[in-house]
Amino acid sequence: MFKIVTVVAMLALTGCASISGEKLQPLSVTTVMDNKEVSGVGCTLSNDAGSWFITSPGSTTVHKSTGDLVIDCKRDSVAGNTRVVSKSNGAVWGNILLGGGIGYIIDRNTGAGFDYPATVTVMLRQVADSLAPASPAAATTPAPAPGPGAAPNAK
Repeated sequence: MFKIVTVVAMLALTGCASISGEKLQPLSVTTVMDNKEVSGVGCTLSNDAGSWFITSPGSTTVHKSTGDLVIDCKRDSVAGNTRVVSKSNGAVWGNILLGGGIGYIIDRNTGAGFDYPATVTVMLRQVADSLAPASPAAATTPAPAPGPGAAPNAK
């Protein structure tokens, strides 16, 4: 009887990601433009558990979450962004089958039962200079100064 209880307890514990898994995950980011890797691009990674900054290509450790991870990268006149979906890992299914769902609730709240891909590639694109006018009509020229003897504007 003791052996059966021990085996059941071991199976239950192996299914719980919050006990056997991690709440943190290493993640690598590379940036690519025109099928060539671009280095030195600043990237911000954020989800509902926090924000992290890296320079690509680079790696960091993020807090796992059920929410998507948003990655925004920018350098000079190039930028790119992507959204990485958080997916349940195998330990979540063990919780549902063996634990009746209580372990799943814990893993969902801590993010331990979910993973992001280990590597992410962000596609960069050329961005317009924000200081240039959008169109020639948007550019304004100052009005000429009134000449001598002109009446001042009445208000």
